[in-house]
Amino acid sequence: MRRESLVPFFLILPTLVYLVVFIGYPIVGTFQLSFTSDEGWLGNFKYVFSSKDFQNAFLNTLILGAVIIPIQFVLAILFALLVNKKWRGYRTLLYIIAAPLALSDVTAALISYSIFAPNGYLNKILLSLNWIERPLYFFGYMFESREFLVIVLTEIWRATPLVFVILLAGLQSINTEYLEAADVFGFSSWKKFFKITLPLLKPSIVSALLIRTLFAFQIFGVVWLLAGRDITVLAGETYYWYVLRNNRYIASTYALVIAVLTFIVGWFYIGTIRSKHLEEGVRQ
Repeated sequence: MRRESLVPFFLILPTLVYLVVFIGYPIVGTFQLSFTSDEGWLGNFKYVFSSKDFQNAFLNTLILGAVIIPIQFVLAILFALLVNKKWRGYRTLLYIIAAPLALSDVTAALISYSIFAPNGYLNKILLSLNWIERPLYFFGYMFESREFLVIVLTEIWRATPLVFVILLAGLQSINTEYLEAADVFGFSSWKKFFKITLPLLKPSIVSALLIRTLFAFQIFGVVWLLAGRDITVLAGETYYWYVLRNNRYIASTYALVIAVLTFIVGWFYIGTIRSKHLEEGVRQ
């Protein structure tokens, strides 16, 4: 009996070791470094919060998230509804939509650069059609708004499939008997969507928004490769201070700020946007 009772602990032991070594220890080290300063234990935070770079990075991170996430959600739910119809050829569309999941953010950024660079594909096509007389420039300090547009397009293309897959899985888990009953009662397509599909899809929506929002605070590769420090973000400043400035104390402070923000956002989603039927199930 004793050996059998120890089996579950041995099964989860590798996971516990991984969490302690690769997540727990770095978190403790980050706390120690962020609160280590010659100017007191809050010295690093005072410097970071008073920095113009931090304020710009924080604002840019919020703006990117506020622009990208709603667009991704709308596109993902439209694609999920379309694919869920299972019309002829829907598998091909499914593969096309999900293909960017195989790409890293670095790969996606390089693909975007090859399209929007001065000698990229977009300028070559526009010049060949005589729609422009000289190449359009999308990158550089003087073209921040265009850089921002390219970053948004790249992130939408790269990360929308993640939201799409979660929502599609949620749609396919909905019992079709509810929709068939709605047809019997003469529900229109819009009424079925808002009264049946959307409420039942709420857990998947919460999961998709939670994951995508947390990733939005960690956006780095696409922004860094396409804009550098022309458009600063929190994760980019963490990299900048750790690698280029060789200051692990300020870098740890930025990392801790990102961790706190993601925790707050996660708590908000889980605490305020929860499914009613799940709450009722817990109460029962």
